[in-house]
Amino acid sequence: MFPSLERKKARYDELEKQLQDPAILTDVSRMLAIQKELGGLARVAAAVRRYHSLLEDIEATQMMVDEETDRETRAYAQAELTELIAERTKVSAELEDIATAGDSITRGALIMEVRAGTGGDEAALFAKDLFDMYMAFCINRGWKTEVLELSPTELGGLKEVVFSITGEGAFHQLQFESGGHRVQRVPETETQGRVHTSAATVAVLPEADEVEIDINPEDLQIDTMRAGGPGGQKVNKTESAVRITHLPTGVVVKCQDEKSQHKNRAKAMRVLRSRILEAQQQKQHNERAETRRTLVGSGDRSERIRTYNFPQNRMTDHRCNLTIYKLDRIMAGEMDELISALVAFDREERLKLVDMAE
Repeated sequence: MFPSLERKKARYDELEKQLQDPAILTDVSRMLAIQKELGGLARVAAAVRRYHSLLEDIEATQMMVDEETDRETRAYAQAELTELIAERTKVSAELEDIATAGDSITRGALIMEVRAGTGGDEAALFAKDLFDMYMAFCINRGWKTEVLELSPTELGGLKEVVFSITGEGAFHQLQFESGGHRVQRVPETETQGRVHTSAATVAVLPEADEVEIDINPEDLQIDTMRAGGPGGQKVNKTESAVRITHLPTGVVVKCQDEKSQHKNRAKAMRVLRSRILEAQQQKQHNERAETRRTLVGSGDRSERIRTYNFPQNRMTDHRCNLTIYKLDRIMAGEMDELISALVAFDREERLKLVDMAE
């Protein structure tokens, strides 16, 4: 149905054969790499195999309907044919989803970064509200979350928070949150009731593992220091905070949330791998910028993607011109309508490109 999916299925078959090679079974690193790639292709291969099987069954059943002379037997075959055609339609839609979603549909983990932007204390409070919104959404979906780095402000806001999300379909559904989020509301510190505008930025990074992103230890500069926080909070007597610089790319990650230097280093490496993977993907996206400029998932953090208007209880996503007058429910984690609209819009745009390419 889609040549690109047929190629992935062929690659899956090839990898299955490689795992039967004794030379690979004795090479742990190669075996793990193959198993990782197999895992990413499993859904594609299963769907393509199911589609081919349905085509064969439909052809055989159609012949039975055309050639059978017994009325009862023919009616039974016709009923079976109707069911098979309905199943083919269902699998065809799944193949379209896979073809248009690309690699995002096979990823189940991500790292999200929320940072306060312009607007001072109000921006930090909004960043905290966004963090709470995403955490509530994850709870509703049954996804696992872990805070990797947290930088609070004295008024209860957040200068920055970095956290991981793990769950089936997590990256596929949240990948479109990257960008600038603008809020319009009356701050708690505003005495005259004037509406202020402030902003926060969100970055969604696909979480990369050690097999996917291999980092040479010699390329790392690791510095340790004492952790610090507002009002003297979280100040350690030991140098538990860790800052890691990836020299080839200049990517810098700092983690101080844990009291253990070892744990902070492990968390920092998770974020570092994901930022490097994101940089690699962004480079590829930039090279295809002309074909991607209409897609919702460009991931440009400087782009203002959404406005949250509290006085009117309105949320507007500027990429697909979606407006929802249930901002209070969205901020409470009820993001399903928003997420579904973004996924559907991106799917339609990508399908146009897939049709052109195929």
